[in-house]
Amino acid sequence: MIQISREDLTFHTNYEDMYKNIQSDLKIYIVKHRLKSLVLGISGGIDSALCAVLAKPVCDKLKIPLIGVSLPTSSNKTDEVTRAFNIGKLFCNKFKEIPIGHTYNVLENLCNDFLDEIYEPKMSKNIRHGNIKARLRMIYLYNLAQFYNGMVLSTDNYTEYLLGFWTLHGDVGDYCPFQNLWKTEVYGLAQWIVDNKLTDPDHKKALQDCINAVPTDGLGITDSDLDQLGCKTYADVDIYLLSMFFPPVELDGWPTTEYLTILKRHEASEFKRNNPYNPERYKILMTTKLPF
Repeated sequence: MIQISREDLTFHTNYEDMYKNIQSDLKIYIVKHRLKSLVLGISGGIDSALCAVLAKPVCDKLKIPLIGVSLPTSSNKTDEVTRAFNIGKLFCNKFKEIPIGHTYNVLENLCNDFLDEIYEPKMSKNIRHGNIKARLRMIYLYNLAQFYNGMVLSTDNYTEYLLGFWTLHGDVGDYCPFQNLWKTEVYGLAQWIVDNKLTDPDHKKALQDCINAVPTDGLGITDSDLDQLGCKTYADVDIYLLSMFFPPVELDGWPTTEYLTILKRHEASEFKRNNPYNPERYKILMTTKLPF
């Protein structure tokens, strides 16, 4: 199980230090591993946008390219694609928008040949199809990273990690600048950058648009991340996660339905945080029969 400390379970607002520390660590990592590029999938959401904004100055200092790619399918809405395009053009050294709808359709059709003709709930089907898209995107990004002697940047945060809100072998990468920041802190850091670091109006607007956007995975599973999480805001999600590890005592109406939804998702996604699962060696070699 993941180890939680009280330091982890605290929202921080010293965004200037966050900004400097994230970029410093990224620079050290790049130099240590002699990387020649960074590759980033840009979705039009806040996480990939913040990742681009944080990484670009580091890449410029080290004189390596930040390579951004938008890989939309039919489930991506026009405003998502537009936001991704703006972030890619403004904050990446190289950027392309490459629709992968045809590749997705071919693979999805091949998979259907092996599926039993039984009823599949809509949500289950949407998740399965969304996983295909995420895994196709990661294939493309890793291919680019290999070609350009670089690494793929991951865009997850602590909230998503605790909830298993990602696709295994899909939308993950080699290095995540803010894996250990809450989603609330991700929004806060992005807003701080808009207010304090960006000066060009186009740059400010591109990031602000991502901050203001309805959060969605762009995979067509639901219209919003929050629809899947059963909460109205990510601030609510984070508060419930905090309460999960240090529960409030004797509060009226506790636990709430929303809290129980978050708790259930956290518990159900434990396998993702322990993947791949490898039985311990002693269990494989033991001679005592286990009960079945």
